[in-house]
Amino acid sequence: MSDSHVEAKRRAAVQAVDRVESGMVVGLGTGSTARFVVEEIAWRLRAGDLGRIVGIPTSLATQRQAEALDVPLGTLEEYPTVDLTIDGADEVDPDGQLIKGLGGALLREKMVATASRRVVIVVDESKLVERLGTRVPVPVEVVTFAAGAHAAAIRALGAEPELRRTESGDLFLSDEGHYILDCRFPQGVADPHAVHAVLRARPGVVETGLFLDLRPEVVVGRTG
Repeated sequence: MSDSHVEAKRRAAVQAVDRVESGMVVGLGTGSTARFVVEEIAWRLRAGDLGRIVGIPTSLATQRQAEALDVPLGTLEEYPTVDLTIDGADEVDPDGQLIKGLGGALLREKMVATASRRVVIVVDESKLVERLGTRVPVPVEVVTFAAGAHAAAIRALGAEPELRRTESGDLFLSDEGHYILDCRFPQGVADPHAVHAVLRARPGVVETGLFLDLRPEVVVGRTG
């Protein structure tokens, strides 16, 4: 990623954190953009510009970062209603529909987002697409038992699934101990709601990376 894209993400993250107020319960997203958000919240806490914040991390990685920066944390059990969640996305279409999950945290991210009064999505302009699935695959989180049994159903939807692997070649495991199938749609996803419904109806499919109808506020960091 170029320095200009990194700075665009950082600027957008700062703009998003401007929406955070003292006393809020804040969902803390996962990924490169969300790391900037956590850093900015930590800086404002240290400076005294924010106080009494409780962060709800969407992944173990975000939890570790927040703990290292002394951002107070809670759980979704303790705080079932989240005032504001700030997260990134892998794709955003003109209607605000999203693909998320390339970082592997889609299940917790969706749980926190759906518990939130407001969702702010921070992206750089490269993540804006006319149709979901044209740049990145749709992640589908599945239990490890018979994970390959979903392949035929996914191909019937027009996608080619591939089990995600780590850089070392091992099968990737989510924080919840599940596999992720990355499903590539050559022409993009024509009907995201239908694809999501078909996949979620299958026993063994835990969640999809199609984040639909959240009506997020989208903050775009631009390089120009």
